[in-house]
Order: sequence, then structure tokens, then C-alpha cells
Amino acid sequence: MSAPSVSFEFFPPKTEAGEKALIKAATRLTALNPKYVSVTYGAGGSTREPTARAVTQLRRSLGLDVAPHLTCVDASNAVTLDIARAYSAEGITKVVALRGDPRGGVEGQYRPPTDGFAYASDLVEGLCAVGGLDVYVSAYPETHPEASSRQVDIDVLKRKQDNGATAAITQFFFSNQDYFEYREKATLAGVTIPIIPGIMVPENIGGVSRFAKACGASVPAGLLSRFSGIEDDEETRRLIATHFSIQQCEDLYSQGVDEFHFYTLNRSESVYAVCHALGLRDALADVA
Repeated sequence: MSAPSVSFEFFPPKTEAGEKALIKAATRLTALNPKYVSVTYGAGGSTREPTARAVTQLRRSLGLDVAPHLTCVDASNAVTLDIARAYSAEGITKVVALRGDPRGGVEGQYRPPTDGFAYASDLVEGLCAVGGLDVYVSAYPETHPEASSRQVDIDVLKRKQDNGATAAITQFFFSNQDYFEYREKATLAGVTIPIIPGIMVPENIGGVSRFAKACGASVPAGLLSRFSGIEDDEETRRLIATHFSIQQCEDLYSQGVDEFHFYTLNRSESVYAVCHALGLRDALADVA
């Protein structure tokens, strides 16, 4: 059985030190030959220019296939499509289309722009009309926090597919049962595009728990208990988190999942270890 395909998400840095950390992490993970990497687009479109800079840097410095994020928030249709056309003209062939969070972050209230794409399904349709772009979208194994039901949430994914989406990347989750149940229900609803599991190595369990609560994901009590008493022990937290994610991904892989998307938080150590455990090997090490 061959090793799975992987992709990695990075965020645009705000400082010179952050830029160095990004390049360091991306360089290490590039050696694993990812299918692509993605670069986020901050709440309210707040990192529009930093995202573009990071995309250019990763492509030119490391030769990576980069998928920039694009959102609906605080942008007109014309501005969003101009950005997409500019990316396409640069040779970019993948984008990640999201509704996006308001400037207040995930806990803020979303209001569709008056002259822009209202929702992700509308954005997908517009981006597909540009041509030459594979459009990735989001999916929520534990249901989007603003959806009235899981079925309504799945219907939204189906709409994104029908408007041209290539594949879906899930919000992170820590119970594989949630993923498989979601995928089964999506299939029954007519979703045929790949639903790629998004993996978060929970090194900073406190931060992960806070974000999970805001975005509709859950952190099992059993996972939380593993970190009890080691709040100030970063190295032990990293070891425990990495072990958990290796087990999670190996279970998914054993049940036929052949592609993973890792939320790196611009760090490589734990993600690299998980990928190695899954059978991916460092191309540079092989050459050496």
C-alpha cells in the first residue's frame, strides 16, 4: 500500500521572525513532496496582501504548488475575481474558496457584502467561471456552527459541489467516527467529490480547545485528560499530541483514506513526524 498524499496549510506571517519561521517550516515539509500547500486569508480579508506575498514567496523560493484562500468577506465580486485572475495569470491552478470569518473572528456575526459573493457556494461558481482553477472548499464533520442541522450543512456542501468545487477539506476533528459518519451522509446526499480530512496536531491543547468551541468542533475528554498537569511542559505536550495524531491518521488510512490536509500553524516538527509514520519519506534525505 503506497503512502498517502498530503497537503499543508500555512498562514501569512506578520513579522520578519514570522517569515523566517514560515520558510523554515515550509522547507522542511516540502521535502515530503506535498500535493500542494495552502495559505490562509485572515478574518475579514485582513491578510489579503500578506497572503499574496506568502503565496509568491512559497512558489518562487520553494517551487511549491500553492492554493491561496479566498473569501467572501468585505470584498466586491470585481475585487475577488480580479485577485483570482491575477493568481491564474501567475500560473496558480488551485484556490480554496471559503465564506470567511468577519473581522471579529469566528465569534463575530457574518453579514454578506452588498456587492460581493454572499456565500461560499456563490464564490465557487464565480471562481469556476474564471477558468483554469481547481476550487477546494470546506466541510464540517461536526456541522458548521451556524447551520441549523447537519443535513442543511451537507446540502450546502452539495451546492458547492454542483457549482464546480473540486474537493472539500474538513475542519479538524478528533473523533474519526464523526468523519466517517459525515462522509457517509454526504455520499447519500449525492456528494461525490473527495472529502479530505483536515488534521490538527493538538500540541497547544488549550488554544485548540478554544478554537474548536468557536468553530463547532469538539475535543474528547479522553484527549484532554492526556494533557492534564503538563500545561507548562511543551516538549511532553508535543510528544503526546504527535502520538495521538499518528494513531488518528493511521486509523483513517487503514480504512481507505488516502489523502490528508494538515493545519501546520507554521510549524513542521510534529506534522513531519506524523507524515513519516504514514510512510512519506524526505526526498532530500534519500538523495543524501
